Amino acid sequence: MGSSKFDSETKLVALHSLGKISFETLLSYAAIGRPEMSERAIAESIVHLGHIAQGDGFVAGRTPAQWTALRYFARANRFSRTPSAFAEFHGTTRGTASQTTKSLVAQGYLVRTRSQADGRSARLDLTDKAKAILADDPFEALVQAAGALTPSARGLLANALERMLGHIARQRCKRPFGMCTCCEHLQGDGGSREGKPPYLCGFVGEPLAEAEIQELCINFSPGRNSAMKRTFADERPP
Repeated sequence: MGSSKFDSETKLVALHSLGKISFETLLSYAAIGRPEMSERAIAESIVHLGHIAQGDGFVAGRTPAQWTALRYFARANRFSRTPSAFAEFHGTTRGTASQTTKSLVAQGYLVRTRSQADGRSARLDLTDKAKAILADDPFEALVQAAGALTPSARGLLANALERMLGHIARQRCKRPFGMCTCCEHLQGDGGSREGKPPYLCGFVGEPLAEAEIQELCINFSPGRNSAMKRTFADERPP
C-alpha cells in the first residue's frame, strides 16, 4: 500500500528538521496541487483573520483593546508583564497602553505589584476574575481554527509565521518577542541537580519554572532552533 498524504508530510517535516531539505523546499512540496497564492493575498488573509477574530467591537462588556491586553498578560512571563512591554509587543504608544491597563486595574482584571528591586517599576498580573472571563475571548475562535489543522500543517504554518515575524521585526527594528524554548538565553535541560534550577534565563540570571518557558518574553533572542534565527541569518548582508 502507498503511504498516505499525512505520512508524506511527516517525512518532509522530518527531513527539514534534519537539515536535509530547506524550509522553502518543504513549503513547495506542501503547495503541490493547490493554486498559488500571491504575497499580498497571504498578507491580506493574515490581517483578515485578525480582524474577524476580534469580533464586533465590544464583547462581554470589554473593548478589543482590553481583550488584547488581557490576552497578552495571560501569555507574558513575569519579566514582560509591564505596560511598556505590552506597548512594544503590540506596536502601540506607552500612553495608550497605560490607559488600557489602568482601566483593567480599575475594573479588577489586573493587579499591580511593585518591584522589590527598585520600587519604581511594577508588574501586572491577571486576577481570578480576568482568568474566568478569558473563556469568552472572541479570539478563541481563531485558536480553535488552528487546532483543527493537522500537526504537520500547524508545524509548517508556525515556522512560516515565525519567519515573517522575524522579517518584519528586523526591518522595523522591533523586539521579536518569543518563548524560552526557542531562545538563546535559555539554560538547563529540565533536570534539577546539585541545587541548581531545572531552567535558567541567562539574560537576567533568574531561575525559570517549567511553565514559564512556554510564555512570551521581551528579552527573547532567537536561538538555533528558531525559524526566526534562520530569517535573520538569511537576511544578513554578505
